[in-house]
Amino acid sequence: MSTMSQPATHAPRAKTPIQWRFPIAAIVMALASVVFAYLAEGESVFSMRGASARFTLPDWHIDADTVTWLFAIAALVFAGLATYLAVQRKGRVGLMMGLTGVAFVLAFLVWVVAGQEGATMPVVQLLQGSVAFAVPLILGALSGVVCERSGTINIAIEGQLLAGAFLGALVASLSSSPVLGMLLAPLAGVLVSLLLGLFTIKYRVDHIIVGVVLNMLVLGLTSFLYSSWLSEDPARLNRAVQLGRLPIPLLSDIPVIGPVFFNQSILVYAMYVIVVGLQIMLFRSRWGLRLRACGEHPKAADTVGIKVNRTRWRAVMLGGALAGLGGAFFSIGLGLAFTKNMAAGNGFIALAAMILGKWNPKGAVAAAAIFGFATNLGFVMQGVNNTIPYEFLLMIPYLVTILAVAGFVGAVRPPAMEGKPYP
Repeated sequence: MSTMSQPATHAPRAKTPIQWRFPIAAIVMALASVVFAYLAEGESVFSMRGASARFTLPDWHIDADTVTWLFAIAALVFAGLATYLAVQRKGRVGLMMGLTGVAFVLAFLVWVVAGQEGATMPVVQLLQGSVAFAVPLILGALSGVVCERSGTINIAIEGQLLAGAFLGALVASLSSSPVLGMLLAPLAGVLVSLLLGLFTIKYRVDHIIVGVVLNMLVLGLTSFLYSSWLSEDPARLNRAVQLGRLPIPLLSDIPVIGPVFFNQSILVYAMYVIVVGLQIMLFRSRWGLRLRACGEHPKAADTVGIKVNRTRWRAVMLGGALAGLGGAFFSIGLGLAFTKNMAAGNGFIALAAMILGKWNPKGAVAAAAIFGFATNLGFVMQGVNNTIPYEFLLMIPYLVTILAVAGFVGAVRPPAMEGKPYP
């Protein structure tokens, strides 16, 4: 008796749910751009002072009403494309949302100085400062990437930044050498990392709790030393010493790009090298493979002979050094004497950049650059004749951080075994 084969039945494939996060954000920014276009009147002036060391570029005088409407229309188009792509469950939604954000920011910058007599938007100063303010955020985010890729959660970035700022200022003041202060600032971050590794790796204490306690410890210790020691002899112990700018020949002469990226301090150049080197080492070397294995599957790493806890110790030390170096920016990078709570929450913004960048150096740099731009924008706008209260300007980087983490992160996956002791 012959058997007849039954046709295979396939269950209908369930559609993935529509992700509305990016479209909604794009629509909100597009509508805000329309508001800016409606309010903008008169002329906006964008200053190009310092755009080139060889010649002078004229300022840009822009018809604010026309230009803001162009940006608003572009934002509406990009927001519509983001919504369409999301409904069709296609890619490039994030790209469309990003283009909407660019149009929104440009419309905002034109509106801020529109019709304000004597008000100009300094383009080079805005971009140059954004790169500088991104330095501690990038190095702090890279510290978190290295630590968490190995399996250790580093909430103590804020404390490591603050410790680096303290030691960098102290050494630079005593030696009158900001370079020496920059070179020794990582040591302060390593000292904080020793405590982080001791309690999390050796004694298996909860990583979040240890990080919070270390932040409070460093804040209290540096505040005490500042009040009881540095303030007694500030001329010797706490002078304002700044890293000078080192323009790179030829590259620094490129209009706009040169002054922004290639007329910076040695700390900024060191950050460039660290970013490229860490990206290569983390994903193109045996060291990086072993490091990531300890954070994803430490048992499997152990079976092939990788010393998991030793690898985590080394990653924590390296992360502390990176954060300590970033902390030097707040004192010798800006040319300021040390003050209490000098890090001002930038360690937590760096954590947000790490998460937004999906534990990848490239992504962390991009996110930190956005936060650095937001920070410098608040400072630049204080010198522009506008009606926005001073307190709101100081809130800009923190508001951007909250919106980015709460609205744009999405379903990111951290290393599988981060925060879990081994064995």
